[in-house]
Amino acid sequence: MTRSPITKEQLRSKKWFDDVDDPGMSALYLERYLNFGLTREELQSGKPIIGIAQTGSDLTPCNRHLQDLATRVKEGIRDAGGIPLEFPVHPIQETGKRPTAALDRNLAYLGLVEVLHGYPLDGVVLTTGCDKTTPACLMAAATVNMPAIVLSGGPMLDGYHKGRTVGSGSIIWEARQQLAAGELDYEGFMDLAAASAPSIGHCNTMGTALSMNCLAEALGMSLPGCASIPAPYRERGQISYHTGKRIVEMVWEDLTPSEIMTKEAFENAIVLASSLGASTNCPPHLIAIARHMGVELDMEDWQRVGYNVPMIVDCQPVGRFLGEGFHKAGGVPAVLAELISAGLIHETQMTVNGHTIGDNCRSAFTHDREVIRTADTPLLQSAGLMVLRGNLFENAVMKTSAIDGAFRKRYLEDPEHPNVFFGDAIVFEGSEDYHHRINDPDLGVTANSILFIRNCGPVGYPGSAEVVNMLPPDSLVKQGITSLPCAGDGRQSGTSGSPSILNASPEAAVGGGLALLKNGDRIRVDLNDRKVDMMISDEELAKRQSELVLPELDNQTPWQDIYRSMVGQLSTGACLEPATLHLRIIDNKGLPRHSH
Repeated sequence: MTRSPITKEQLRSKKWFDDVDDPGMSALYLERYLNFGLTREELQSGKPIIGIAQTGSDLTPCNRHLQDLATRVKEGIRDAGGIPLEFPVHPIQETGKRPTAALDRNLAYLGLVEVLHGYPLDGVVLTTGCDKTTPACLMAAATVNMPAIVLSGGPMLDGYHKGRTVGSGSIIWEARQQLAAGELDYEGFMDLAAASAPSIGHCNTMGTALSMNCLAEALGMSLPGCASIPAPYRERGQISYHTGKRIVEMVWEDLTPSEIMTKEAFENAIVLASSLGASTNCPPHLIAIARHMGVELDMEDWQRVGYNVPMIVDCQPVGRFLGEGFHKAGGVPAVLAELISAGLIHETQMTVNGHTIGDNCRSAFTHDREVIRTADTPLLQSAGLMVLRGNLFENAVMKTSAIDGAFRKRYLEDPEHPNVFFGDAIVFEGSEDYHHRINDPDLGVTANSILFIRNCGPVGYPGSAEVVNMLPPDSLVKQGITSLPCAGDGRQSGTSGSPSILNASPEAAVGGGLALLKNGDRIRVDLNDRKVDMMISDEELAKRQSELVLPELDNQTPWQDIYRSMVGQLSTGACLEPATLHLRIIDNKGLPRHSH
């Protein structure tokens, strides 16, 4: 695509600071931006003004070092002839925010849209890292459609404890099993957890943070190699500088997200997700970004494009290695090179550096075939997320790459029903109910139970919580049964290696099939036909539907009230539905009205 470069007269910021046709308003905007040391010559020079959307703060430790990296971004912007203006983004920390960080993804998105549209900015550097910061920033950039580039903060260094690697998040699930079995005490638990977070940066596993930043690179929204550079490495400061320089060039080229984040780019991201064994949180985030970009993407695209893709990256939680090893092996460019050679990538998609993804990555290579395999010698042949349906939900996902040998042997190798298993439902009304009752001997949990949790979706929780991966009762764990099939309308941490059935939509709180489930119901899970059903009659199902009373929702804050009134389901991105109507604001709506 040939783009026409823009001129100084076409810069958005000129309409604030140097509009000769309206000196009164220009003076009003200009004078206050002088009060901390900027000069009139700078602001009226015709240099692009570049926003730095700062997601790092003391409340967001995974992104905190981005405050320091912003210095290198600013130096790059200045050296390329731009003027940097840094501003805060609403904090979203996965492990700090209650009831769930997912609640604030859409809030951060809304705030960022208002900043990008309403302030004198010509382009923006989106700083990302912790799980929800990446989709929030990309959703906003898509909505506004101004030149934008992603700078991720990178993963922590690999964690070690007593001579073995321990991955952030993943070790928590292992430690919980050891605690339940009586093999670990409180102090040991804390020591293991602390060992998994040895440096600045986000999760060092292929959890949602690293997964989403890899997908941002596959979308073409960050410089090649950006996603995997560990946070403390010198290369992280270097790519920050280059990112600052590149965004100024993008402004003059008028290279916007709509030219980069096309349907083919989203399909590339799905393919990469499968090859990485990426987080089950990726589908709602990627669908949300696509919807705000005006690109049609749904769960069946994940099944159609992604399921038969081989997993070629050996990384925790479903593999052995961690983020530092992944980066040293070649990171995203090396993985994309393998996928390109296998004919799985749309090579002509534009990226933020002005070149196609094929040109950027076709010649990349891996330095470690243990970490990054070839497409011909994968860890798993068909590794994508399986999209399930049935009378319990219209859509749910299962991370089949997380099915280990023990799970497969116990549930999927019945010679009369291969890849089919049955179980009796044990139903929990949210995470508090699960924690309160899971060890109750009267509950009757056995090795043939399937644990269900409901009222944990976008409306029910609110925000959708990472609570579906449920540990069996301690009595079973002590017998060596450390996992049971789990399902629910919430999510699962991207650092968990459990093959749970997740993101069930519609959720119970809005009347989805999970709301009709009762303890003891017989469940059939068929991975051949991708179906999950309660084995009850149509008459019984209709009777339960007629008697259903939805739970009364308790909103603790004004935002929870607003959020619940507008949010959609996980299968459609858990977007604020009215917001999806506002597309390419700068193109379609132009400049905002004056403030005085």
